[in-house]
Amino acid sequence: MKKNRRWIATCIALLCIVCAGFAYGESDGSKVKINGLITGRNGDSLTVKTLKGSTNVVVVLTDETKVQTPKGLFRHAEQSVTALIPGLQVAVEGVGTETRVVASSIKFSNGDLQLAETIQAGLNPTQQQQAINKSNIAANQQGIQGNQQETAANKVQIASNQEQIASNQEQITGNQQEIQATTQRFNELSEYDTLGKATVYFTPGGYTISDSDKAALSLLAGSAIGTTGYIIQVKGFADSSGNAAMNQQLSMDRAQAVVAYLLQNCSVPLRHIVAPGAMGIADPKAPNETAEGRADNRRVEVKALVNRGVAGGM
Repeated sequence: MKKNRRWIATCIALLCIVCAGFAYGESDGSKVKINGLITGRNGDSLTVKTLKGSTNVVVVLTDETKVQTPKGLFRHAEQSVTALIPGLQVAVEGVGTETRVVASSIKFSNGDLQLAETIQAGLNPTQQQQAINKSNIAANQQGIQGNQQETAANKVQIASNQEQIASNQEQITGNQQEIQATTQRFNELSEYDTLGKATVYFTPGGYTISDSDKAALSLLAGSAIGTTGYIIQVKGFADSSGNAAMNQQLSMDRAQAVVAYLLQNCSVPLRHIVAPGAMGIADPKAPNETAEGRADNRRVEVKALVNRGVAGGM
């Protein structure tokens, strides 16, 4: 009888320990949903600043993490993990705590991705428009000064110019507000140190990588792979030959060819590559008026980067 009681007491004690373990595991691994902005990217994780509360959350990526964009009312299109770039607004679901989540799914809109890619590329259309408006104002002001020296008939034109100046200034104010809103969204992105870089050049209309450039990519990848939290950034460019749509696609084909080589031949995991940028003819390295300049512009720029916060803690 006593043995039975001891056995029952032992079972109850074990059961309590197991239940406590389950309770602890659940509290430390409950389901989590967050909405926020990617402010940093390492090879296997993201730093996401929540939209509510401005809390920094480490989001861990795994091979099972689904990356999706909306496709219709109830459907989603699968996306590559490379699309998770700093500046992208995302909705994360997973298991974890308030400060660390192992992601099961990450969703974002195509519009937010385009905006993030624009910022990553260093291109801001509103800034370009602001420069145009300032140029117009300067031209109008010069016109006013010249008209003041002419006859009274030109006073009508002066008044028109002044109205145009006022209109341009209003446009500048609107653009500045848009710039400030965009800047505020991205001003807390992590800074990165460059571990190494390589430039791959292509023949006209082509996207085949030469043997010498393959060697340069292998060397770059080999030096990065041993670094904690590294990522690789890839940007494709084209010269001014052909139309805009063709150049845009060609720059993407070149970037994707480099990404494929890094994946297949350099053992770089997909999680360590950020979305390849198709830059078209933007940011030419040399004038497109000469054959030598066009050859310099048919390129893909590859950088191995590490989050400065990670590098500082190494």
